[in-house]
Amino acid sequence: MTARPVLGAIAVLCEDINDAPHVLLVQRGKAPNAGFWGFPGGHVELGETASDAALRELHEETGLTAKAAGHLRNIDVIQRNSNGAVERHYLLVATLCTHPSGTLQAADDAADAAWIPVDALDTSDLKLLDQVAEVAREALARVRRTAPAAPAK
Repeated sequence: MTARPVLGAIAVLCEDINDAPHVLLVQRGKAPNAGFWGFPGGHVELGETASDAALRELHEETGLTAKAAGHLRNIDVIQRNSNGAVERHYLLVATLCTHPSGTLQAADDAADAAWIPVDALDTSDLKLLDQVAEVAREALARVRRTAPAAPAK
C-alpha cells in the first residue's frame, strides 16, 4: 500500500440500444476485483490527463474509441481491513464519453465486456463494483440533459 491514494480514471459510456439506455461495463479479469463488473478504466500515467487515461483504458479494455464529453464525478474507493485500517485508497475520475466507434471486444485485463441496460443494473445478477448503478444513472441523466432537442413535427 502507498501512503497516498492511487489515481485512476474510468470511462462512462451510455448508448441507446433498441430504444433503451445501456451502459458499457467490463468484467475485471485480474485482482483487485477479479470477476466484478465496472466501467473500463485503470491507472492514470504520469503526464497523462484523467480524460486521456479514460479514453486509453476504454480502448485497451474494449477495442472501442470515443470522445471525452467532460468530467462526470470523482469516486473515492477506500478499502479497510477488519481493524478499520485503510488497505487501499483509489481516487477514480469518471469521464463521460460519447460517440463510440469500433468493435466491442474484451481485451487487456477485461475478462468480458458488454452493453448492460441501465434499468437492469439494480436487479441484475452481475457482481457490480460499488457505485456503478449510481454513476450510470448520473451519466444517463447528463446525456439526456445535453442531447439536442428533437425537431418539432
